[in-house]
Amino acid sequence: MSEAVNNPQEIPAPAQDSIGQTGSITAHTTRGTIHCITIIGQIEGHMEAPAQTKTTKYEHIIPQITAVEEMEDIDGLLVLINTVGGDVEAGLAIAELIAGMKKPTVSLVLGGGHSIGVPLAVAARKSYIAASAAMTIHPVRMSGVVIASPTTYEYFQSIQDRIVGFVTGHSHISREYFEQLMMATGQMSTDIGTVIGGKEAVACGLIDEVGTLHDALESLHEMILTERKKKQ
Repeated sequence: MSEAVNNPQEIPAPAQDSIGQTGSITAHTTRGTIHCITIIGQIEGHMEAPAQTKTTKYEHIIPQITAVEEMEDIDGLLVLINTVGGDVEAGLAIAELIAGMKKPTVSLVLGGGHSIGVPLAVAARKSYIAASAAMTIHPVRMSGVVIASPTTYEYFQSIQDRIVGFVTGHSHISREYFEQLMMATGQMSTDIGTVIGGKEAVACGLIDEVGTLHDALESLHEMILTERKKKQ
């Protein structure tokens, strides 16, 4: 027999810490149970990022979102965002999952919502942005070797159209103005696009409100209360 079996005082090793492993936590309160997911750094898709790069792995996020939607003891989802972009397909997949949830969802942009972070921010039922945060809007880019052909251009345009359609479909910004921000010149020295601050993001209809963590949590608890009343 093993030593653990012989010793009744032996305590099994605890499960891996979800905060350290996936950047998530489930908070239980008298007002409801909220699962919090953090999307930070670079969103990692099918290709692994360098070891020194801070990443959010989509294979960690997708199962969590699915579990939150299915688990009866979780009432809502809070998404904290501070991203520099990353894999477009992976980011859009995560955004689609959040947008397709029936449970209350709230997002809060902290620091930055760069590139694919924009669809992630607007995917929630209500979106907030910190007053000091900023969002970077620019066209789809690709690193590595790119074949200069009409079909390559059409592929890029197709991805961009999907992103624009998602963002404008889940926010109050018009397609024309969003594309104008995306293709603007003069603000970014080595690129095209626009960086907008928290108040400007709200003024143009991209984000719902400027707010803090407290504001986001209060909004989520109000949604949870409304959902409970509907079920009674």
